[in-house]
Amino acid sequence: MAKQDYYETLGVAKGASADDLKRAYRKLAMQYHPDRNAGDKTAEQKFKDVSEAYDVLKDDQKRAAYDRFGHAAFENGGMGGAGGFGGFSGGFADIFEEVFGAMGAGRRDAGVNRSGSDLRYNLEISLEDAFKGKQTPIRVNTFGKCDPCRGSGAEPGSSPTTCRTCQGHGRVRAQQGFFTIERPCPTCQGAGTVIEKPCRACGGQGRLRREKTLSVNIPPGVEDGTRIRLAGEGEVGLHGAAAGDLYIFISIAQHAIFQRDGANIYCRVPLPFTTAALGGAIEVPTVEGARTKVTVPPGTQSGHRFRLRGKGMTVLRSPTRGDMYVHAVVETPVNLTKRQQELLREFEKEGDEHRTHPESAGFFAKVKEFFEDLRE
Repeated sequence: MAKQDYYETLGVAKGASADDLKRAYRKLAMQYHPDRNAGDKTAEQKFKDVSEAYDVLKDDQKRAAYDRFGHAAFENGGMGGAGGFGGFSGGFADIFEEVFGAMGAGRRDAGVNRSGSDLRYNLEISLEDAFKGKQTPIRVNTFGKCDPCRGSGAEPGSSPTTCRTCQGHGRVRAQQGFFTIERPCPTCQGAGTVIEKPCRACGGQGRLRREKTLSVNIPPGVEDGTRIRLAGEGEVGLHGAAAGDLYIFISIAQHAIFQRDGANIYCRVPLPFTTAALGGAIEVPTVEGARTKVTVPPGTQSGHRFRLRGKGMTVLRSPTRGDMYVHAVVETPVNLTKRQQELLREFEKEGDEHRTHPESAGFFAKVKEFFEDLRE
């Protein structure tokens, strides 16, 4: 059965402009699209015929060949077929791009070299470094640009050539039934170019693994888990593609004296029994490496908290500081001499427990009442 004339299939004159062809195609493609005519074999065939006709007539070279030789121009391998590999115009792709908008930017990026991978570097710092900030060097093993070929992947003196399979587009199309499938070019892997003489230093990749030293600025006030991004310091991509980024993940080492909670610093300080009872003053360290005096009032109990304003951590990108909290832990004396034991026994005999130990006296009074209630 002879094929219908492509111009008649689209319903346009032989001298129709490109805009006339597109308008006619869009109208018919929407009318006969399989999604709108589920199970209708006639509409399915019509959609195929319309797509094939537009695929030929929208291409200036194919249209010129068709105007001169008719359908014979595409038979017996004359032009490689309307939808074979090497053709970069397909009705199905255009109907989704122009009418339904379904094959957008992603397909146009197929031939673009992708940037290299991002890298992660775990950096542990001290609490003092987190307080003050610091400039620290790190060594990273990564892919860098190959110097002999300057990242191109081609042997010095040569250069990549345009891929003959895809003509530099980086993608090819294949007709499967009435669908036109687009995929990365199998020859150049989507790059659009091929390297005929690979660089001997990098094997044609355009990059080499190497170790580099970077300087990282740790700002004052960073917290555990802070992420610092170094743009363009990740792996270099293949064949001169841009480098990814390097992400520094900060962790803060456990401190021997201080515990941190946000901008505040906590310090557990043991108090001698006598200092807690009689009062006095103690010196405690601060996170910046100085000392500060804390006045302990007489009768200080274990668990009492002293607040030192502005003695805590620096706050990221702020001139303010948090506070420092000193937790008193009264230490019971051990390893007493006989004389010390005698003095404590004298203290116990002389003392009034309701006056000198009100908390314990009150507690045991409640215990006594509890057991008396049980006997009643």
